[in-house]
Amino acid sequence: MDKMLAMQPSGNVDKDFATMMKMHHQMAIDMAKTELAKGDSKEMKALAKQIIKDAQRDIGKFDRWLDQGKTPG
Repeated sequence: MDKMLAMQPSGNVDKDFATMMKMHHQMAIDMAKTELAKGDSKEMKALAKQIIKDAQRDIGKFDRWLDQGKTPG
């Protein structure tokens, strides 16, 4: 989270959004992995597995967009 909060704006809102959302989704994956490793609730573990799947998919989308080097406009 510190890395996301310390990020300096690049001037490209779209790029900053994608970059920060990647970090946000990675944090969700990290928290979900902790739930899987240490949690007791079957319901929360199932939700954690779904969060990991969804967040990995979204990170892939952000990566593909960022790799295209798109600029505003």
